[in-house]
Amino acid sequence: MKRGWLNRLFGDHGERIAARFLKRNGYRILRRQARGPFGEIDLIAKHQDTIVFVEVKTRKSTNRGHPSEAVTDQKQRQISRAALAWLKKNNLLNHRCRFDVIAILHTPGQEPEIKHIVHAFESTERS
Repeated sequence: MKRGWLNRLFGDHGERIAARFLKRNGYRILRRQARGPFGEIDLIAKHQDTIVFVEVKTRKSTNRGHPSEAVTDQKQRQISRAALAWLKKNNLLNHRCRFDVIAILHTPGQEPEIKHIVHAFESTERS
């Protein structure tokens, strides 16, 4: 139980780093930890005329691979379903959107290494 709680805290820390990174790069954060019937979307942002659904993966090392590798096909399907539900709920189906991944490698005692993968994957859902 304690390990899960610590992992959640570390994940929240990564999401805050990612949100600051996006803001510095001209994005407006619309929602953080958007929960719905199909799961959670870490960050929803707007960049120019595009709604961006962002999956954030944070790790302390690459022992289990790069953080971006954790965004599996199954995770992409879950995010796509959650994004479609959010767009429908907010009457935004006519907006352009995309799916990005922010991978953060945050080794203790070092500055986090941030990799922003723009348009990391396509939606598997249709409206």
